[in-house]
Amino acid sequence: MKIQRASTLLAAIAAAAAVVSAPVQAQSPQKVDFVLNWVPGGDHAPYYYAKKMGWYAKEGIDLNLEPGKGSALSTQRVAAGATPIGLADMGGVLVAKGKGADTVAVFNVYANSPQGMYWLKSSGINGVKDFAGKKIGNPAADGARVMWPALAKANKLDPKSVTWVNIDANAKLAALKAKSIDVTTSFYNLHHVFERELGDDMGFLAWRDAGLNPYGNSVIVNPKFLEANRPLVDKFVKVTQRAFAACVKDAKPCVQALVDANGALKFDNELVNWQLVEKLMSDKHSREVALGIHDDKRMADDYALVKEYVGIDKPFDVKSTYTNEFLDRSVKMSK
Repeated sequence: MKIQRASTLLAAIAAAAAVVSAPVQAQSPQKVDFVLNWVPGGDHAPYYYAKKMGWYAKEGIDLNLEPGKGSALSTQRVAAGATPIGLADMGGVLVAKGKGADTVAVFNVYANSPQGMYWLKSSGINGVKDFAGKKIGNPAADGARVMWPALAKANKLDPKSVTWVNIDANAKLAALKAKSIDVTTSFYNLHHVFERELGDDMGFLAWRDAGLNPYGNSVIVNPKFLEANRPLVDKFVKVTQRAFAACVKDAKPCVQALVDANGALKFDNELVNWQLVEKLMSDKHSREVALGIHDDKRMADDYALVKEYVGIDKPFDVKSTYTNEFLDRSVKMSK
């Protein structure tokens, strides 16, 4: 009987030892959908680079990057919970928040507004005040439409004095050349494309030079997803922040990762795109405090700007629309 008990005890000890010594099975990465503001381009290179390098996967994130169709649409999708994470223009996010679309920004990409207006000088247009009675063409969900009243009013122009025409982003230049529209909008990181196509006849106004420089694209998260997945969001933000810093240091591998994942893109074009993005990323706070930060005063100023020029349907505390808690303060934009 004693021998039998001893054998049983030894078997139990051996089984326990086997459990302890057995390799721990890693949990499968959690699939996370991330909708971009538009189709992939140079400004999205860091996400593709981090994914290619396995940085998201290492943190348990199976990131699925989805092409977008405008900041307004990506804001709506994230707010509705259709997609947990997205990329959208922050000014439009504030407008949407006033209409009940709740999202939280966790990482800022554009410290300076990327918005610009383009036209043909030969049309006789010299600036925003000449837009009255003209046709402005861009996609229906483009963020510039949301913020247009601010630019118009700042230049003493009735926002309703223009006609908006729905055209695909890839048709902007052709429509401008054909004069089926008079003006179009585009982010500054595509400025080189307009310069190449329009030459000396290119008319251009950067919104940031017209007294309107709100934060541009930011990574936004659905609030319910954020509360239920704080550790995951923390890892996502830190990987993304690290990826942007790496791409500023050496852009070529990042742009190559983007091109590898999106075969129709051309490396040289997207490299220039990214180089223009770097200018939009840089301000005092991204250089001195943290890359990706939303400064409290600037956000308060952006709220005031949107409230005055565009309108806030239902007032809210602007601090409820962003958080800097997930940022690594040691990671800064290069000076």
